[in-house]
Amino acid sequence: CNNMGKSTLLSDIISTVEFNYSGELLATGDKGGRVVIFQREQESKNRPHSRGEYNVYSTFQSHEPEFDYLKSLEIEEKINKIRWLPQQNAAHFLLSTNDKTIKLWKISERDKRAEGYNLKDEDGRLRDPFRITSLRVPVLMPMDLMVEASPRRIFANAHTYHINSISVNSDHETYLSADDLRINLWHLEITDRSFNIVDIKPANMEELTEVITAAECHPHQCNVFVYSSSKGTIRLCDMRAAALCDRHTKFFEEPEDPSSRSFFSEIISSISDVKFSHSGRYMMTRDYLSVKVWDLNMENRPVETYQVHEYLRSKLCSLYENDCIFDKFECCWNGSDGAIMTGSYNNFFRMFDRNSRRDITLEASRESSKPRAMLKPRKVCTGGKRKKDEISVDSLDFNKKILHTAWHPKENVIAVAATNNLYIFQDKIN
Repeated sequence: CNNMGKSTLLSDIISTVEFNYSGELLATGDKGGRVVIFQREQESKNRPHSRGEYNVYSTFQSHEPEFDYLKSLEIEEKINKIRWLPQQNAAHFLLSTNDKTIKLWKISERDKRAEGYNLKDEDGRLRDPFRITSLRVPVLMPMDLMVEASPRRIFANAHTYHINSISVNSDHETYLSADDLRINLWHLEITDRSFNIVDIKPANMEELTEVITAAECHPHQCNVFVYSSSKGTIRLCDMRAAALCDRHTKFFEEPEDPSSRSFFSEIISSISDVKFSHSGRYMMTRDYLSVKVWDLNMENRPVETYQVHEYLRSKLCSLYENDCIFDKFECCWNGSDGAIMTGSYNNFFRMFDRNSRRDITLEASRESSKPRAMLKPRKVCTGGKRKKDEISVDSLDFNKKILHTAWHPKENVIAVAATNNLYIFQDKIN
């Protein structure tokens, strides 16, 4: 385990975590509009265990706070999502978004500089043309490595409501962005227009019954995408069928069990995240109490359901009063789609093995996460006599929540954001 540092400023609360396609880089965004990129250390002979350690590679301010004068609204700088583009050359590219504006950033290295100009001196001052008597050929000289982040495109003014998702398409040319009521399709080279492909805004806003909570492109079919709703449903759309995808191709919904219906049923059924498996055969959805895996060929119910923290069902009333019931937990697949991970409260996170159906609860905290220490499984006691290692459901800390997690695309390395700490765990190497 590596704990990547901490501070207590509100602006340092991590709001998104994302590995790039190779897993060598890991990006985090925070409430202060900053993006921090970590790079994996290469193993060296004198430090054989350094492989797997991630160190800061680049930090830059992606978004600044803005003010919408027409609506008298402050637009906060918080980074809602980061998505990497597949690497095409020596530079890396990523998309980052706050509530309103998406930016394409280029991250590149420079370790040489040109020296020996004809028209200016080494200190940058222009030379007197009459003093130039010979022609010099500039040479490239080595310099200390610099990592530069520069904004290459700014995609603005396309969303009336808050952006909750961005997703790069498998054609690597287009991407989609979703807010509460609309989904837009962009070309990465074109910033002044996007195509609106989903619009669920009713003519009369008083008739509004659901909002879009997340959206993602299919990993292999560039015409297919899904979006989830606050009503617990998922719609799969095919852009070949129509330019405006208001009519879905598939509709995924699990029938509600009437016996478990309560005042909170609608709130806890709202889907906070949807993710396609790497294979493209399945998708996973996260609601407040569970994670569900759906086969794209079966719309009427999920093929797997995993309870994340079922012991909170009896606590929904107090979670409603302290607003925790509206927390948006994300979920992620491992590289082979054989395991899934999602967060919980008390800095706990849950992992489920889809083959063995085993699950484990682990804790990301400074006490339990000394470097190279083994993580101990945690158990929550719901009543009766509490065992020695168990923690009572009444003593869980609901201010410590893990909403954002990421899994390395090829290895068992995970990144877990616990408020303003980033933890990186990896499989024990003997």
